[in-house]
Amino acid sequence: MTFATSVELLKFHWVAYSIYALIIISVVAWFAYNLTRPNKAKSIVRIPFYGYIGFLVAGGVGHHIFTYNSIPWVSEDIMRHELKPDRTFDIEIADHKFKLPGQMKVNVGERVYFNAKSHDLVYGFGLFRQDGSMVSQMQVNPGTRNDLMWTFNECGEFDVMSTEYSGPGGNDMKVKKALVVTGCDDQKKGA
Repeated sequence: MTFATSVELLKFHWVAYSIYALIIISVVAWFAYNLTRPNKAKSIVRIPFYGYIGFLVAGGVGHHIFTYNSIPWVSEDIMRHELKPDRTFDIEIADHKFKLPGQMKVNVGERVYFNAKSHDLVYGFGLFRQDGSMVSQMQVNPGTRNDLMWTFNECGEFDVMSTEYSGPGGNDMKVKKALVVTGCDDQKKGA
């Protein structure tokens, strides 16, 4: 099964939700227009209005059902108790610094388990592409289990940054090229 990347999903959802928002705005405009007309709308007008609302609900729910299998993190969240990671990385965070196990290296398609532990404050653990777009993230609370399971479907070098405000010292919490995903060329040859 081929999954979309979060960038591809964002593009698709931007278009879908823009259309959806324009339709909702048109419902409000139509309703406002009918309120301001000198001849008030007859009761028969309610039927198209409720049909319109039904269409919006069906479209919104249908959109999420349609995209369910293409979103890479859904199955890992739902079936997590049955999944075994290919690699595990333990991450420690304290005093506004990440302690990583060196440069983390994985192959495309591998399921990776990130086990993060904060020793003092609430931090974030975010994986970012080199263009600054986010791949995934989680909140890391002290004294609780903080983990993230992710399957990498794209190759590249990824930065680790804190995604939570932890005071002024947290502004520089970034590790450049902390994770490298390889094997995309090998995967294309096998296809």
